[in-house]
Amino acid sequence: MKKLSRKFTINYFKPDLKPVMEVELNERFIVETQDCYGGQVTNEGILRPEIDISIMNLATGPIYINEVKKNDVIKIDIENIEIGQRGIMMLTKGLGVLGEDIHEPTTKMIPVENQQLKFSENLSLPIKPMIGVIGVATDKKKVHTAVPGNHGGNLDTKDITTGNSIYLPVFQEGALLAMGDLHAAMGDGELDGTGVEIDGKVTLSVSKVDDGQLLNPVVESPSAFYFLASAETIEHAIKTASSNTVEHLMRELTLDFEIAYRLLSAYCNIQISQVVNKLVTVRVKVPKELLPQLFKGK
Repeated sequence: MKKLSRKFTINYFKPDLKPVMEVELNERFIVETQDCYGGQVTNEGILRPEIDISIMNLATGPIYINEVKKNDVIKIDIENIEIGQRGIMMLTKGLGVLGEDIHEPTTKMIPVENQQLKFSENLSLPIKPMIGVIGVATDKKKVHTAVPGNHGGNLDTKDITTGNSIYLPVFQEGALLAMGDLHAAMGDGELDGTGVEIDGKVTLSVSKVDDGQLLNPVVESPSAFYFLASAETIEHAIKTASSNTVEHLMRELTLDFEIAYRLLSAYCNIQISQVVNKLVTVRVKVPKELLPQLFKGK
């Protein structure tokens, strides 16, 4: 099985990315990732103001997917996420939704023992591994890997996890996939500005959706589809995700706007992915009772 080392990284998604590995459609492969700090934090004496934040959220890649063309839609199946032995959570003034209450920066190293995160001698909680950054080359703009968008990027969505899939629109030949910023655990919102940041490796495969139409990323779990959108304000993100969902229901279920809009309100749920990045990210959860498959005939 092919494996891409964590030493091959990018910190921008852009149109002219140069691939460092090539895989076939449906081929299983492994991607190693650095923690979001790029290995800069080795002990609790290193504080966030002392590190280079310009290289945060490095993504391993890019990976060229054979037979994938511009305007295709790819489906990335996340088969396994294996995390490292130690997570990191850094706090500093102004970080997260209660950042004004932080007066001095601190760093917490959190060991992983027996599939548990050991926050203290008396407090251990289960790991919940997820991928924070996953995306493809952009259409025109150069976008830092710390920023989310229609290409993917720093979506910080906890449902991008083992056993689930993510669908992405393709803007360049070969897609040019990259990923990183694994979390050992992260709640909706990523409220203090970080998850439990950690290195690791992801086992995955990529397939192509014939004749699929997609404006923004969509995540699939065994029971639902999640339509993601990122924007400068949560209101704008909610409106975009809702509009994308309604348009998709209209097209795939052959509905008029009024029925699709009513179904959005009656059966779907708005959920917050993260509110701490340059752009916030939300998702609309659509149960498979309403939408059994993402695209007709797939």
